[in-house]
Amino acid sequence: MAAPEIQSKRARPPGLIQRYREELQTRHYARRTVDIYEQWLRRFLRFHRPRHPRQMGSEEVNAFLTHLAVERRVSPSTQNQALSALLYLYRELLERDLDLAAGWGAVMLPYALERKYRHANRQWGWQWVFPQRNRWRDGASGREGRHHLDQSVVQKAVKQAIRNAGLTKPASCHTFRHSFATHLLERGQDIRTIQELMGHADLNTTMIYTHVLKRGPLGVISPADTA
Repeated sequence: MAAPEIQSKRARPPGLIQRYREELQTRHYARRTVDIYEQWLRRFLRFHRPRHPRQMGSEEVNAFLTHLAVERRVSPSTQNQALSALLYLYRELLERDLDLAAGWGAVMLPYALERKYRHANRQWGWQWVFPQRNRWRDGASGREGRHHLDQSVVQKAVKQAIRNAGLTKPASCHTFRHSFATHLLERGQDIRTIQELMGHADLNTTMIYTHVLKRGPLGVISPADTA
C-alpha cells in the first residue's frame, strides 16, 4: 500500500499551466499553437510574479502587452498572438471577459444595431482593441463604457519615440503611411491596389509615391528576368 505522502501527491489537482494545455488540446488546437500559447502564459506569469491570473485583469494584460511593444519591441502580429493566448486563458479557463468583468466594457454600436442585437456591444467582435482608460457615461441612462484610444495619444507616443531615437528629420504617424506605400511599390505591387489600400480617391495622389523611388527606366523589371 502506498504511503500517505505518495497518495497526496497523486491526488494533487493539475496546475494552471497543465489545465491550460489540456483545455487547448481538448479544443483540437495544433500542437505548435499549444506550445506557443503556453510560452505566452509563462511569460505573463513571470512578468506579474507572484500574482495569480485570477487576481488580475485587463489592466495587467495591457501592461504586459505594452511591455512587449515598447521594451521588447515585438511586431504587431506577435503582440496579437500574446493577446490571443491571454484572452483564451481568461475566457475559456477562468471564465472571465477582460474589460467586461468590471461591468462597463460595452461599446456604442452604430446606427440601430444596438436595438437589433442587444448583446452585441459586449461581444469581442465589437470591442476596441486599444480602448481608452477613462469611461464614458450616458447622462440619460447612466450607462458606462469606453471609447477607442484617441489618436492624439498615439501621436504623442510616436513623437516621444522619435525624440528617444535621436532622429532629426521630421516624422509622424503619417510617415508610416508613406513608408507602407513606398515599400509596396518597391515590391512591385499594382498601383491601383495601392490606391485602394491607401484610400485615395484620385490615382494622381497615389502616383506621388512613384516619384519617391526615383528609379526611372532602370526600375523596370523585364518579364523575362522574373521567369
